[in-house]
Amino acid sequence: MENKQVTRDTTLEGGMAKKIVIVVFSFIEVILGFRFVFKLMGANPSNVFVKGLYAFTQLFVGIFEGIFSKATTAGAETEAIFEPATLIAIVVVALIAWGVMKLMSERTSSTIKHTDLSTPQPVQTTATPVQPEHAPVTPVAPEHNEQTDQTNHSN
Repeated sequence: MENKQVTRDTTLEGGMAKKIVIVVFSFIEVILGFRFVFKLMGANPSNVFVKGLYAFTQLFVGIFEGIFSKATTAGAETEAIFEPATLIAIVVVALIAWGVMKLMSERTSSTIKHTDLSTPQPVQTTATPVQPEHAPVTPVAPEHNEQTDQTNHSN
């Protein structure tokens, strides 16, 4: 058997999850923004759309009510309400979204590797000649003269 290595890049999986988180948190932020503007502009709370919006966003705003008091102004036909709880909810939801995205960004760039080493393979090595770091030294032949030849022959 041979070694088998499987590599799976999780970037696409993490990218899809990131997109879903962004869409969900963006939707919550937008509807909280609508609530804030509708309350501030004095939208008719008996309107079906406004009533549904207030009911749905109460889930996010309700836990922050009472931290600051509401400011209301009575107009001729409408009552404008400045609701700090909605602004706090918008900031808290944004911070939660940022935290979730930070946690997800650590995972999304990971690569999962699986190596199967059930039957080890022998390692093949090849010898590589060592290259000298400096130029090779060539031996210099001794000078040839008659006097050295005569002393060498006389012995």
